[in-house]
Amino acid sequence: MAAAGPAAGGAARGRGATSFQRKAAAGSRLAAVAGTRPSVRHGQLLLSSGVPSLDCVLGGGVAVGTLLLIEEDIYGLYSNLLFKYFLAEGVVCGHDLFVASAKEHPDNILKELPAPLLGDTYRNELGEEATAVKTEDFQDSMKIAWRYQNLPKMEASPTSSTKFGHYYDISKTMSPELFQSIKWHSFYLPEELSSQPKMKTCNMNGAYARLLQSIQRIIYQEGFDGSDRQKKQKNILRIGIQSLGSMLWGDDICSSDTPEDIHSLTKFLYVLRGLLRKSLSACIITVPAHLIQNKAIMERVTNLSDMVVGLESFIGSERETNPLYKDYHGLVHVHQIPRLNSLICDVSDTKDLAFRLKRKLFTIERLHLPPDLSDTVSRASKQDLAESAKLLSSGCGAMAIGKKHLDF
Repeated sequence: MAAAGPAAGGAARGRGATSFQRKAAAGSRLAAVAGTRPSVRHGQLLLSSGVPSLDCVLGGGVAVGTLLLIEEDIYGLYSNLLFKYFLAEGVVCGHDLFVASAKEHPDNILKELPAPLLGDTYRNELGEEATAVKTEDFQDSMKIAWRYQNLPKMEASPTSSTKFGHYYDISKTMSPELFQSIKWHSFYLPEELSSQPKMKTCNMNGAYARLLQSIQRIIYQEGFDGSDRQKKQKNILRIGIQSLGSMLWGDDICSSDTPEDIHSLTKFLYVLRGLLRKSLSACIITVPAHLIQNKAIMERVTNLSDMVVGLESFIGSERETNPLYKDYHGLVHVHQIPRLNSLICDVSDTKDLAFRLKRKLFTIERLHLPPDLSDTVSRASKQDLAESAKLLSSGCGAMAIGKKHLDF
């Protein structure tokens, strides 16, 4: 009878420990979805955009239920690349895809997704990149004055403490075997217009109304709204919409300062955000912002988006030949970052960002000015450097007002 007391106490402690473990497991349900992780700042479930350096700029990744808006560059080259990175990350993580476009067929978009760098391939490619960077640093060290060589070097790429997301080789396309484990849906506007009669609801463009119905049908039928959580394992729906607001979608905001239906695009984004908020999904949209003539419309579009990132390409501009930007292909402008479960947003400590293609990888880096200490630089190049520095930094603007160098 004496042994029964300790045994009962041990059983009680065992039951208590088991109950505590069940609570811990219930608290870690956010991390159960493949390809996601919970944010330590606001508790939201995050997924990668496909570019790890962009994830760091956005506060760790794209939160589930949010909308990422990409302002296209003039030629749409790099915005289309970010669009494919987002979809490629979904394929690698096993997420469902919904691809909508009025310009290019979704089947062709998926065929051109970049190949992921996994395992040994990832280490070999990053090793080659590191070797190339070291070679560039060695060449630069031969030109830098001796008094600057011992200064601490600036970290170029925004980094995170934990590895999240994957890297991709843009020179290769993704293997068709990777698509066998995922489910994807397509929306090609010319096919939708030929198969369905004309429709216009709630003073909205017919193309936008069709697109909303398709997204809503996929969310409800596939259970991304949480209605049939017990029937299958949780998964994420990645939605990609290409060149929304262009004339190919039947919208005239890019061709007229006073469009006929000025609120059509904003109504679409308002309803879309409502669908995203109550479902396990995330959306990326590219918009030709440089073609929208009415700036008030673009301000409304920005306010109806959670994250807004603009890309400014150097192709065809004066900066393409400016030695100040010789290491970069364009600038990155972060216009908006979401405030999730907080009154303030997770603002990065770096404001000046640029992107470039390192051989096969697309990266976003901190924009820093190289030293102009070489005797081989022409006088005109030095004047361009002074003028560019005056535009970049207001703090250095007072020193770079004149085109002559300081006399000591």
